[in-house]
Amino acid sequence: MDNIERLYKCYEILSEAGDKITEHVAEYKEILQAVKGTSKEKRLASQFIGNFFKHFPELSDTAIDAQFDLCEDDDTQIRRQAIKDLPKLCQGNPEATIRVGDTLAQLLILDDATELQQVNNSLLSIIKLDTKNAITGLFQQITTGDETTRERCFKFIATKLLTMGPNVITKEIEDYIVEEVKKALQDVTADEFHLCMTILGATKLGSTITGHAELVRLATEQAELNTVDADTLAVDDEVVERFIQCATAAAPYFSKTIKSTQFVAYVCDKLLPINTWNLIATAVAQDQIQLRLLKVFAEMITYTDKLDNANERINAVYNVLLEYMPLPKLSDEDTTDVPPSFQFSHAECLLYALHTLGKKHPGNLTFIEDAEKLKDFRARLQYLARGTQGYIKKLEEALKGKSAEELKTEENQLKQTALKTTSNINVLIRDLFHSPPIFKHDIVLSWVVPKTNKLGKRHVPITFGDKGTANGNQEQEQQDKKARPSNEQKFYSPPSGKYSGKVNSNYGNNNRTRQRGGGGGGGGGNFRNRRYNRY
Repeated sequence: MDNIERLYKCYEILSEAGDKITEHVAEYKEILQAVKGTSKEKRLASQFIGNFFKHFPELSDTAIDAQFDLCEDDDTQIRRQAIKDLPKLCQGNPEATIRVGDTLAQLLILDDATELQQVNNSLLSIIKLDTKNAITGLFQQITTGDETTRERCFKFIATKLLTMGPNVITKEIEDYIVEEVKKALQDVTADEFHLCMTILGATKLGSTITGHAELVRLATEQAELNTVDADTLAVDDEVVERFIQCATAAAPYFSKTIKSTQFVAYVCDKLLPINTWNLIATAVAQDQIQLRLLKVFAEMITYTDKLDNANERINAVYNVLLEYMPLPKLSDEDTTDVPPSFQFSHAECLLYALHTLGKKHPGNLTFIEDAEKLKDFRARLQYLARGTQGYIKKLEEALKGKSAEELKTEENQLKQTALKTTSNINVLIRDLFHSPPIFKHDIVLSWVVPKTNKLGKRHVPITFGDKGTANGNQEQEQQDKKARPSNEQKFYSPPSGKYSGKVNSNYGNNNRTRQRGGGGGGGGGNFRNRRYNRY
């Protein structure tokens, strides 16, 4: 009798044994040994191991390891079969469910689409079978896995697990997910932080005022706003990037009830002072990171409460605004200077911030009490207004008569956003040019899409040169495109350290040796050597 026939014979004996199945340990051991046989023997063993697993608890560890061996086989078909059969081990066996959940979580890094789909299907199967223990295995890998595995696990939770409906995601399970994600937040990368906040926002925390306050608190902790010492803060790209990431995560949850005051005060005190502002960004294009900071600052400032030290904080905004409002030429005949390149995106953010703070603190605009400063400010406003109105006219002409289809092109979308930006600036200038300034107009920031997206849409920086076209001229536009990242939420490639992109050196080498999922979450293997400085 050859090995294949013997395997079928063992299967037949076990299937027909009934209540006496436990007397046939030898036959089950033969099936377990088949994982070292030929390809066909391995596929049969994969199917048979799970069928009789629950009847031989004394061989459970051996059986699980045998199935895991098949999941690491060099043959793709055997791996897929073994992954498909893994859920059979979980029926009525909580410890096995945790181990299988842990192992399937590790397999989420697979690149083969068919294999990965089978991993997802098996994970969903064991979650339906034993939700709590399956998720426990998943979170074990978040605790012990490498950075890539952790990120895949978070994505699975966000895109698969939380969409399974109330029959699976009960209140108890949701509470457990929230608790575990909060634990994970103590040690995360920037990308993981956003995934965690996405997951938490999809739970009950995202649907109540109390939950929103908790999410803002978590973002505040990550930004370390409560622990920063003004005397020891070293402002560098990493500090600014961390703040931007955390503020962006918190921004959707600010409201009339939940104030952004602490974030706004941090920007005014730590990042906007001119000596600090000019130091921001050394490893990337300066305007990029500064504009991202200004945008999230403008979004948040709507929901700030009245500020302490309002004079100093408003002056910090005012002084940076002057950097983006060039002085006019001495005379119309003066052509020696290069025409200024108005950075309207930056100006919109800062004018909006000054306008909003002025409305909340009408008695704290100290620059209007100084005749020379006020004269200088009004001259800059007037010059910016002339440039703005000229570009508005050119943009309106360029867009006039365009069909709906033509307006969808990248060039015309950019022009439409530029028109919103310059129109907003025009409105804000009219209020601020009054003597004294008034604050009667409300605007919607040019990149924000009302109601459809709490965070709004980000757009590329808009600068105008002497050509009167978006981004100055064609050459400049091409340079902007090269500098523009493909994912608008990832303008900045952070330096090593808290935002390092370190990945376990063994990942991606295509060997199939994996950490064995264990009930205690420990174990060695390729995926254990991970410890990062996380923010």
